Amino acid sequence: MKHYNIRFTSSPSLDWSAAEVLTDFTLPWEQRHAPLTEFRALWDETHLHFRFHCVDEDIVLPDGPTPKDRVLGSDRVEIFFAPDLGLKPYYCLEMSPRGDVLAYEARFYRDMNWDWQCDGLQIDAKIEGGRYTVTGSLPLDTLRALNVFKSGSSEIITGLYRAEFHHRADGTVHSGWMPWVNPQTERPDFHVPASFGVLSLSQR
Repeated sequence: MKHYNIRFTSSPSLDWSAAEVLTDFTLPWEQRHAPLTEFRALWDETHLHFRFHCVDEDIVLPDGPTPKDRVLGSDRVEIFFAPDLGLKPYYCLEMSPRGDVLAYEARFYRDMNWDWQCDGLQIDAKIEGGRYTVTGSLPLDTLRALNVFKSGSSEIITGLYRAEFHHRADGTVHSGWMPWVNPQTERPDFHVPASFGVLSLSQR
C-alpha cells in the first residue's frame, strides 16, 4: 500500500512547510492533464491537521438548500478513514472550496448513513484566483473512538481524493475524479478498498 508520512509538530502555529508534500493525484479514467493537487498533514498531541491546495481555473460551486446538495455537485477534496480494508464501516469527509462539509458513515458497498457527524472537525476554506485551499483538523480522540487510530499503532488506513469538475462549452458540468491511489477500477470509484493508502504518524 502507498504510505504518506505525517510529521509531528510541537509548534502552537502550524508551519506547513515542515510537512511532506504529496502530489500523487491523477486522473486515471481520463486522457487529460491532472491539475496540481498538494496534500500536507501534521499531527500534535491532540489533533491531526491537514491541508489540500488545489489549482483550479474553473471552480464549480452550485447552490443548494443543504451542505449535501452543495457538496455533491461541486469541486471538492475528500478524506476517507477506515478501521480495516473490509470497509465495514468507513468514514467520509467531503469538503468544498467554500467550506461546506458532507460527513457520512458508510459500509461496503456504498451503504451510506447520511446522519453521521464527525465530532470535533474544524474546516477553513479559501478561494484565491485560480486555486483553492481546504485546511482542517480532527481530534485524535475522534479517530480513536472510530477505531481508525488504534492503540499501539501509528498507521491510519486512509483514502485521499479530489473531485475535479469543470464547465463544458454547452454549460453542462464534467465530473472528474482524482485519487491518491489508483484503484484500477473500470469506472471511477473511490469507495473500494484498493483506493486506500496509509497515513503514518511519525515522531520526526
